Amino acid sequence: MKFALIGPMQSGKSTLFSAITGQPYDTGHAPAERLASVPVPDKRLDYLAEVYKPKKYTPAHLEFLDIPGFSLADAGGVAEFRKAMQSVRKCDGIVAVVRGYESPNVASYRGRVDPRADVDELHAELIFADLEQVTNRIEKLEKSVQKPTKTRDAELRELAMMKRVREALESESPVSSAIHNDEERGIAASFGFLTLKPVIVVVNVGEAEVGNPPPFEHPHARATIALAAEIEMEVSQLEPADRAAFLADLGIAEPAQARLIRACYDAVGLISFLTCGEDEVRAWTITKGTTAVDAAGKIHSDIQRGFIRAETVSYADFEAHKDMKGVKAANKVRLEPKHYVVLDGDIINFRFNV
Repeated sequence: MKFALIGPMQSGKSTLFSAITGQPYDTGHAPAERLASVPVPDKRLDYLAEVYKPKKYTPAHLEFLDIPGFSLADAGGVAEFRKAMQSVRKCDGIVAVVRGYESPNVASYRGRVDPRADVDELHAELIFADLEQVTNRIEKLEKSVQKPTKTRDAELRELAMMKRVREALESESPVSSAIHNDEERGIAASFGFLTLKPVIVVVNVGEAEVGNPPPFEHPHARATIALAAEIEMEVSQLEPADRAAFLADLGIAEPAQARLIRACYDAVGLISFLTCGEDEVRAWTITKGTTAVDAAGKIHSDIQRGFIRAETVSYADFEAHKDMKGVKAANKVRLEPKHYVVLDGDIINFRFNV
């Protein structure tokens, strides 16, 4: 899964990217996209590692793409924004970073600090970008359906859908309301509509507001997070043993990386199941509602093809009974069939035969 970080110039977006990824920000170079794969913090996996002391520890990962800061104050800036959105279309979600603090030392976007206005402007521009894409597609389809080709019926169905999508965008209704079936969902996914992607808004606040940030909600945000990007970057550069005390002194319960990753997981409906042994403990990312047989396929297609049963233990039971021996003694191991819906934190050993 990949999330794009976008935001106006001077919002603190690239500082936040450095804080959550550990990549330093080089101000001496021209702005460019940066991509990083970030391990997902998981105390459950840490506990399994303490118990098994495995040769290999493999957490789940989430990718973040840092898009250069934008300015929509002129036509050139809008054109650059639209160009950058081609990369965002390939992502699964959007993290919109907006500035929420005053500083005489840092120029503000459009000469004011107004996070709500920044999110409103961004949302409107996402609509315009999708409208442009849909309009171009409609024009192409209207020409194509005039010809008696093998794909004409499918193109007519797509044309009808695209016209509904255009109407939804023009009325600022959810694009999802214009998509009626699996075929249309597949078409929409192939276009990567920006307004279909979940948006997490991060308000970059000042140091004075770190412990008690002002409340912020927005109707177009799946979730909102308030944090101080500069402080979070400083914390990320400390030794791990020193971070907790530093955060506690500031009244911060957990670092930005953990908060943002959890919000991203929730926004797209991700969970993790765990596998463990002396060779490796590992977290596997799946979507909510994934069945046991499909989860097996995440590990290897042979396991999915030869699936027999999923030996399943809830993480809570494992922790309560200290190890797998205690779990088995308490009769807490379940043998689940193919259609079992995997739950977050399930510890699974797949039985299979090929």
